[in-house]
Amino acid sequence: MYREDAGMERQRTIEKEIQFSGRGLQTGARSTVKCIPLEADAGICFRRIDCEDSPAICLKDSHASAAHGRRTVLGSGRTRVQTVEHLLAALWALGIDNIMVEIDSKELPALDGSALGFFKHLKEAGLRELPEARQVIKILEAEHIEENGRKLSIYPNDVFRISYLIDYNIASIGREEFDIILDQDSFVKEIAPARTFCLKREAFFLRILGLGRGATTDNTLIMGNKGPFRTNLRFPDEPVRHKILDLIGDLYVLGVPVIGRIVAEKSGHDLNAKLAEKLYKKYVSKL
Repeated sequence: MYREDAGMERQRTIEKEIQFSGRGLQTGARSTVKCIPLEADAGICFRRIDCEDSPAICLKDSHASAAHGRRTVLGSGRTRVQTVEHLLAALWALGIDNIMVEIDSKELPALDGSALGFFKHLKEAGLRELPEARQVIKILEAEHIEENGRKLSIYPNDVFRISYLIDYNIASIGREEFDIILDQDSFVKEIAPARTFCLKREAFFLRILGLGRGATTDNTLIMGNKGPFRTNLRFPDEPVRHKILDLIGDLYVLGVPVIGRIVAEKSGHDLNAKLAEKLYKKYVSKL
């Protein structure tokens, strides 16, 4: 991990406060989010304003992320904030290093199930460059995680690149592969619009488990054998693109961008969180 030299990329925050609302994908609860500018080196922070004396959860201070049943959660106890990955992916794309995200519920709103709404809200707030140089994790050696036929690896590389493979036993998805060198333009065009998805045969059981209570055909691809239920695909391979979106957000829980090549095979939030934990211990915790 290093700080960019003078003349290189600088830290950013938003120019002004913004606020938006919606229902959470998993809980179905309505929440309002306020994003507030912060100064250099403050980091990306979340605060639950519905909890009395709730401390800020700042990504630069601790690695407080874990996968919990199809979404990513920050914090612990009453101060948890869940389903943060789409907002974090948008923050990554805009190069935002410092921001306070206040929320009056335990889950961020789903918006349209992709990162596009978060990206547009943040961009409308404007961006302000700060005097301090950005911190970056540059991968120095390969890291690997493998569990039950699922794999996730990261290798040294000069740019941030993701190669992803999924393979579902359903005709409407099957085997999908996507490879992309990521920057803001490629993210907005190829990744940000991709919506979260689930299999139609799983939807009922997810509800029993208390998940997907805010899922609708407006924010979720409910995939049946012949395709999505009551909606149309934005890309022929929208599911694998959404997996890449989740991975970008799950790695940005580190609070700093990563430079390296990621190769994922049937990965998910749990493996993503384990890779982030490895990178945190190896690079971030030593600062």
